Amino acid sequence: MMAASASFATPIGYQTNLMVYGPGGYRFADFLKVGLPMNALIAVVTLAVLIIGWPLQAA
Repeated sequence: MMAASASFATPIGYQTNLMVYGPGGYRFADFLKVGLPMNALIAVVTLAVLIIGWPLQAA
């Protein structure tokens, strides 16, 4: 669910990104510069929450 909703790196990843892409005068590289670090941050936070919420236990 988190991977599907964390679409910050491209303008075609989500409708809102595509809506502001043209009228806002953004370039594809602008989305990459901001989106890739945000995707990495979301990945780290998601993994941390999952590890804390559901710790690995030996069966």
